[in-house]
Formats: sequence, C-alpha cells, structure tokens
Amino acid sequence: MTTFVDRVVLHLQAGDGGHGCVSVRREKFKPLGGPDGGNGGHGGSITLVVDPQQHTLLDFHFHPHIKAANGGGGAGANRDGANGKDLVLKVPDGTVVHTQDGEVLADLIGAGTSFDVARGGRGGRGNASLANTRRKVPGFAELGEPGDQLDVVLELKSVADVGLVGFPSAGKSSLISVLSAAKPKIADYPFTTLVPNLGVVQAGDQTYTIADVPGLIPGAATGKGLGMQFLRHIERTSVLVHVLDSAAPEIERDPLADLDAIEAELAAYGGLEDRPRLVVLNKIDISDGRDLAEMVRPDLEARGYPVFEVSAVTREGLKELTYALATAVAEHRLARPAPEPTRAIVRPRAVDEQGFTVEQDAEGVFVVKGARVERWIQQTNFDNDEAVGYLADRLERLGVESELAKKGAQPGDPVRIGEREFDWQPTAGEYVTGPRGTDARLEDASGRATAAQRLAARKARRVRSDDELLHMAPDGTISSVANAQRPVLVTDSDDEDDTDE
Repeated sequence: MTTFVDRVVLHLQAGDGGHGCVSVRREKFKPLGGPDGGNGGHGGSITLVVDPQQHTLLDFHFHPHIKAANGGGGAGANRDGANGKDLVLKVPDGTVVHTQDGEVLADLIGAGTSFDVARGGRGGRGNASLANTRRKVPGFAELGEPGDQLDVVLELKSVADVGLVGFPSAGKSSLISVLSAAKPKIADYPFTTLVPNLGVVQAGDQTYTIADVPGLIPGAATGKGLGMQFLRHIERTSVLVHVLDSAAPEIERDPLADLDAIEAELAAYGGLEDRPRLVVLNKIDISDGRDLAEMVRPDLEARGYPVFEVSAVTREGLKELTYALATAVAEHRLARPAPEPTRAIVRPRAVDEQGFTVEQDAEGVFVVKGARVERWIQQTNFDNDEAVGYLADRLERLGVESELAKKGAQPGDPVRIGEREFDWQPTAGEYVTGPRGTDARLEDASGRATAAQRLAARKARRVRSDDELLHMAPDGTISSVANAQRPVLVTDSDDEDDTDE
C-alpha cells in the first residue's frame, strides 16, 4: 500500500554561477591580442510544476535535500562556461508552498502551473566582457553568484468539490466507495481511515470529485485524533456533507450531538463557515436505524439542513444524494467569478529609486542593503586589487559613497554590505592603467614598493648604468669606466698608436 504524505519540508539549493576567466590572448606575431576570458555559466534553478499524475508528496519525504547543478567556469579563447541544468519537481494539484514562518509563496492549482522556487546564481563575467576604454586588459574577472538556498514547506490540499466529515465509523469510507470507484479501507473498528480518500462521481452530465478525511472527535482542534491534521484537504471544497450514524444508539451516541461536536471542531479550525452543508443519515438498513433517522430528521430540517437517508449496503437513497450534490456543486461553480487569464505584471523601477538603502545600526556600522550592491559584493574577488577598485568605481557611480557621506560616515568608519565588512575610504580619483591585477589607488601604505614602482626603479638604474659605462675623456677620447679606474695615458693626436700602461 502506498504511503500517503501531504506535508514535507524541502531543503533547496539552487546552482551557483560559474566564475569568469582571466585570460590574455597570446599568439605568435600578435603581441597585443587583448583579453579573451569567457563568462561563467548560470547555475541551475529549481521549479515546481503541477502534474495530474502525482497524488502524494511521498518522493520528497524520502529525498528532502535537493540541489541543482552549478554553472561551469569560463575559459580562455572567449569560451563561456556551460549553464547548470534546471530541476523541475512535479507536485500534486493543490500544493501550497510557504516558508517555515507561514508566509505563502505560491498556491499551485491546475495542471501545468509552475513556480520558480529557487533561482540559480548568475555566472561571473570574464575579463573580455569587462574590458572598456580605460581597462583595456582587465586583470580580474567576476566570481559566480551563489544560488538561492532556502527551506520551504509543501502542503497538499486536495482539490475536491465535496467533502465528507463525521465521527469515526460513521460510514464515510463506505459511502465514497459506492459513490465512486475509490477503494478505501473499510473495517468494523474506529479510525480505519488513516489518510484522505478522493473519488470521482458521475451524475448525469455532471462530474465532480468527493473527498473524506479521517474521523473527527471532540477535542480534535487541540490535537486529539487524526482528522484535524487532514482537514486542509476539504478547505477547497464547494459543499460539506455531514455523515451521521443512524445506528448511533447501539454505540450510545446521538446524531444531533455528533453534528454539534463536528461543527464545533470545524469552527475551531476556521475558514469553512461559508460552505453549504448537507446531512446524510447513514446505515438506515440496520435495525432501528430507519426509525432513528425519521426521528431526528425534523430537527435537522428545522436547522436548515437538507437531509438524505441512505444506506451504503443496499444503496438506498444514493441516487437522490448523488444528484443533489451535483446540483449544489453546479450552483457553486456558477457563483464563482469567471477565471481570468494570467496577465504579465510589469513593475518598472521608479525614476528616483536608488536601489539601495544606507542605515547605521546600534554598533555604529553603516549597513548598505540592496540586491544589486549585495550581488556586486558576492561577485568580487577581494584578493585582487584591481577587482576591488572596479567595485569601488561601481559603488561610487551608483551613489553609495555620496549617500554614506549624507548619513555622516567619515573615512575609516566601518561599512557592511552583505556579509562583507570593511573600513570605508572614499574613492580617490579615476583608475589609472597599471600592471594587471593592481590599482594604484589601493597602494599599501606600509612602505612596500608596488610593482609599478619596482619597474620604474629598474628603468632608472638601467639609465644610470648606461651613463656610467661611457666616460668621455677631456680630449674627446672615449674610455670605459673600468679603464678609468686605472691610470690612462693618452698620446697626441698625431701618434698612430695609443698605449696604456
């Protein structure tokens, strides 16, 4: 027998984006080939799709940890990384997706309805995509953006037109087995039904679905019994049917008291007050069952309930009940507003919207929040000075530095963006081309010479060496510095030979 699962907690991890590549084209006779680092691939996303063939969340119960593929890293020769494969998870019709805090993210009804629950990370750009007029050969690339990581709760609420409620052993399973092709477990002891049952009923040209839940008992709203945890499966129903046991005197129960107890539990659950109700007096084939049904029927009709006397064994009264339910369901369908086609919602950003906020917390740290700036932080390699300088330029153009100044931030104050905290220093001037991977504006103040300074020093020493190697004698004769260290004898210009002693 297949296990029924209608609530699971999923631990989702979308794929991370691949890192961009830092590469410079090196080819014979083409020394200025330029950057050719490719972009990283996007990480795989996770999507939930309604599949009519799925009726339970059992698969997710045994495999709650789901991870999509990561994007591939970029490579030289302008080769982009492969995108991670998206995951499509099939869920039953009527699945509700919400956070563990209870916030509803999506209500999936109808075959083919989908919801992107976890988005894959964007791939980082390679240095070929980052090149511009100032950075013609960038010495850095963007890192891949991490994919979404979250825990969500899936709850299955069956999409049925008619819901059967009642005490244990009231005959709900027997009733649904003769009204439809459903084959629930039927036995002569309470709590036979442990999971909701769903069946399809044909009444003339009308077709509707019917569902029953495990029996309710007084105190179910406080956790007693099994039925209350399954009442979510009748939340979407059009009509509620109270199934009362006409053989209740045999077990020392009163049908009217049973009705009042069930209504009290439904009121405690909430959200079902507006559903039309019908009452079914079941088991009239049992001795004294018909007499009790005729006795309580006037009281039920006085309360405004349509009453039907039926027997699941002899099938007496089932035809009238079937068509009455079809009429009630049709009236409910006509009363509902016509479904509107899904419209694309466009939310343009306001002209004066900055896309970020700056606030100072209790510890004096200036916290910058915003999807764009936090993504930039995630994609920056902080071991590369040029990448850090590029990030500073982007933040300055976005207006983050001016906003920090307005909030009273001073150079050296702590600033936090995402998970990265640093001491704020305003951007000093524009980027000046230097060796790849460096930024002159971020030179270490410890006194250690930068690569550019070391290169300049080598050039200066080379010039001095050339000057010292050549020494001009007073009469115009050129001699080496090495020879100048020893006595030099310079003869007259008329002599043909020069002699060194």
